[in-house]
Amino acid sequence: MARAFPLEKLRNFGIVAHVDAGKTTTSERVLFYTGMSHKIGEVHDGETVTDWMEQERERGITITAAAISCNWTKTMETDRTNKDLQHTFNIIDTPGHIDFTAEVKRSMRVLDGAVVVFDGAAGVEPQTETNWGYADEANVPRICFINKMDKLGADYDASIKSIHERLSPKAVRIQLPIGREDSLSGVVDLITMKAYRFGGEMGMEVTEEDIPEELKTEAEKWRGELIEKVVEHDDEMMEKYLGGEEPSTEDLKRVLRIAVLKNEIFPIMTGSALKNIGVQLVLDAVVDYLPSPIDLPPVTGIDPKNDSEIERKPSDDEPFCALAFKLQDDKFVGQLAFFRVYSGTVKAGSYILNSSTGNKERVGRIVRLMADKREEVDEVYAGEIAAAVGIKEVKTSHTLCDEQNPIILEQITFPEPVVAVRVEPKTKNDQEKMSTALKRLSDEDPTFKVSTDEETLETIIAGMGELHLDILVDRMKREFGVEANIGQPQVAYRETIQHEAEAEYKYVKQSGGRGQYGHVKIRIKPLEQLEEDVTVPKNVTREEHFEFIDSIKGGVIPNEYIPAVMKGAKEAMSRGLVAGYKMEDVSVELFDGSYHDVDSSEIAFKLAAINAFKDAAKKANAVILEPIMKVEVRTPEEYMGDINGNISSKRGQVDGTEEIGGKTIVHAKVPLSEMFGYTNTLRSMTQGRASMTMEFDHYAVVPPNVAEEIKKNRGVTESE
Repeated sequence: MARAFPLEKLRNFGIVAHVDAGKTTTSERVLFYTGMSHKIGEVHDGETVTDWMEQERERGITITAAAISCNWTKTMETDRTNKDLQHTFNIIDTPGHIDFTAEVKRSMRVLDGAVVVFDGAAGVEPQTETNWGYADEANVPRICFINKMDKLGADYDASIKSIHERLSPKAVRIQLPIGREDSLSGVVDLITMKAYRFGGEMGMEVTEEDIPEELKTEAEKWRGELIEKVVEHDDEMMEKYLGGEEPSTEDLKRVLRIAVLKNEIFPIMTGSALKNIGVQLVLDAVVDYLPSPIDLPPVTGIDPKNDSEIERKPSDDEPFCALAFKLQDDKFVGQLAFFRVYSGTVKAGSYILNSSTGNKERVGRIVRLMADKREEVDEVYAGEIAAAVGIKEVKTSHTLCDEQNPIILEQITFPEPVVAVRVEPKTKNDQEKMSTALKRLSDEDPTFKVSTDEETLETIIAGMGELHLDILVDRMKREFGVEANIGQPQVAYRETIQHEAEAEYKYVKQSGGRGQYGHVKIRIKPLEQLEEDVTVPKNVTREEHFEFIDSIKGGVIPNEYIPAVMKGAKEAMSRGLVAGYKMEDVSVELFDGSYHDVDSSEIAFKLAAINAFKDAAKKANAVILEPIMKVEVRTPEEYMGDINGNISSKRGQVDGTEEIGGKTIVHAKVPLSEMFGYTNTLRSMTQGRASMTMEFDHYAVVPPNVAEEIKKNRGVTESE
């Protein structure tokens, strides 16, 4: 089967924003205008296509990233049935709540561009900053859409100011709103210098007209700024412009596209998805400015045969290479593995290599996704996004490729969970079902961790926040029929060391016959973060939050026992020293020791390493770390004093305030342990007029008095 459309007419992009900025409402308009749905579903009615999970419709928020495939012909094209004018979109509608940030991060990894949606009355909000950071990491070109310009308090200029101050000064307006709040009626395009109105059913009829007289001066002013920013990226156009020649619309678009692809300009557009104003022009801008797969450099990876760097071009003729970026349990077909094809093609029923595991897998069926609905296809091509049924051992971030041409792509890294709860099945019948459910859910979500308390043998689940865990427990009940009792939320504390220290331990045991002998000398110190381009020496094993240095000379410890020493150090770190929490960011150097020809064994060296690490950690001033949250409170000014005082009482620190949309925004850093139930406190303090958001910022050492309380609650005594 041949490719249905040219690669240059494909756009893979995401719709991202803070919760309640209007992403899903925008996505619903996109589906309607592209003909993929014949009725617009509204979030407040619980009838949206992309928010298809029961929990999403009940709560009115996006929880899981939904993939959609559709076609688009630009708004002002007269022959909209002409296939040659069509572009194919693969769109991912991502969550805006910080608890589901993993969905955004993995989506950014496989998308070529993004439409970032803003609330016109709120400007840049915390999760928008986080998402923008993910897009920067992935080098994803972006278009900004300032939505909700019909909302009371909407302010286009203030929103743009917040984008410049908190995200990037490279954002440039290419549209102006015609009116605002109740009087919003259309937009002015600064490139074509035309006004656009949206009439008929759901704004389907787009009409082009002259700019209203009262906006002409303002439009000329901002067009001048736009041209100055664009001509910087083309010497010939710059010369003509300085010579008094105005660039043509075609030249402006051409050079603006070049700048957007290089992340040198982020175009700003505006409108109201709910009032059906401006969405079609955003889709036109996706075609005009966001990249197709062939606009991007080849993807690079590692050749597993020799660890050399290799690349794959976005072409059907290259060997097959794809990244699995998401797993989803489907009640009809089982596990779906979402993947992005970077090169080559893959057919249903064919065999591929999972180069991350080394296993050969059969692709049973391939489906294109329309949120929770599926369309079976025989083959997918370079640049496309699809889902496979029947791949058994795949996990998020695994590379799928042609077995004759293996490659391993860079893995997606995810934030660590910060909130944990104890969970136990209500009945014996629920016990086995709960194990299955937790495994399936943790396979789907890399930020959801399941562990067992070694002392109490209780099951502990950890996630990104209370809402995250609430949703997962609810899914266990609805999708897997598991009834469970849930404990109180607990903070995911960590431990680390503050100084360098050395220790020696000799493990000797004689019990008749062959004994046990292991002797190690180690040095531990706080782990330094390396720059990305620093080459790690061969004697150093570098993992996340851990480093092991093998400095053994002259074979004083044989090579076969050194991995056991590293294993022992890691095991000691997993149990912690101060209060039994996992220890992080430690560098362990093995620099001396001895062995016995007969009695030495791996277990002896492992036990010696565990005890040596404990002794060294005591000398290195081991401490407890707690997660510190970045908190943003939006409040009327009259409650500022109460809120600042309350934050201080929670060991918090106010970093600053700003005014947006008639409200004062308080920026603060507060320990997570002090933030449980804060939403209710804030509502009662401000008569329900303030709101807050928070996200993980960093780990910090807990004060001594708090550390004592934590140890007491964990049943740790000073002698331990």
